[in-house]
Amino acid sequence: AADGTISFLEVNTRLQVEHCVSEEVTGLDLVREMFRIAAGEELGYDDPEVRGHSIEYRINAEDGGNNFMPAPGTLTEWAPPAGPGVRLDGGYEKGETIPGAFDSLIAKLIITGSSREHALERSRRALEEFKVDGMPTAIPFHQAVVNDPAYTAAGGSFDVYTTWIETDFDNQITPYAGATGEAAEETERQTVVVEVGGKRLSVSLPAGLGGLSTGGGATAAKKPKRSAKKAGAAASGDSVTSPMQGTIVKIAVEEGQEVTEGDVVVVIEAMKMEQPLKAHKSGTITGLNATVGETVANGAVIAEIK
Repeated sequence: AADGTISFLEVNTRLQVEHCVSEEVTGLDLVREMFRIAAGEELGYDDPEVRGHSIEYRINAEDGGNNFMPAPGTLTEWAPPAGPGVRLDGGYEKGETIPGAFDSLIAKLIITGSSREHALERSRRALEEFKVDGMPTAIPFHQAVVNDPAYTAAGGSFDVYTTWIETDFDNQITPYAGATGEAAEETERQTVVVEVGGKRLSVSLPAGLGGLSTGGGATAAKKPKRSAKKAGAAASGDSVTSPMQGTIVKIAVEEGQEVTEGDVVVVIEAMKMEQPLKAHKSGTITGLNATVGETVANGAVIAEIK
């Protein structure tokens, strides 16, 4: 609390995502220790000796230059750093897709040195070498932090706290300008009539799969495209647009409803993060084009306020 009172919050009876730094400075494999103790073995040691300093960087699919909006995408480039004191715990490889349905964490970069200053020096080099594309990541943000005097002050007198990013961090990160998206637009599809067990069935397949042609009763059909308005082509000063690719989980207004600047219009979810889209001005909702459960693209027009 603000008055210094310490309150109990929670017990997480599981391995935390930050366990890597504990492993690096103690030399313990905490996963192995959990299995060993669960199997009935004794702990076998007192408090471990801590050596050096370790820093973990979450490589999230988020755009630090665009209010840390999550952004699914396919890894078109993936070249992590290596060398002394560098550890990478990753879950994806080049060519794989980071979907919008799960956490935005792509990998964890753990840097260890003999001291905090040593770990920061190694961090700057490793983050500079880390090459990722296909979506924005938190790497530019990490690079800004490890060069910010508020974080790098010697002797542990750094002036960073839980609300530092929102209050004092001077965010000069350039928004990601590359292409994003979970996958390319779906290819043409065709309906093929097949016979299974004496019954005729219609099956939808990607066009040309297995050398099939559109003759012989098969009909080709493209997946219906989103309207130009939905894709953001009709965006104007009246438009409420989505700042990220995500799924609409709540619609807070109706067509023709009067709203005041700041009122929530819809709530969009991506990568376990909910983002309320608010009215940027007062007026009347028109052209509301949203359905709960529908996926919208970055820049998609949700409604207009007249």
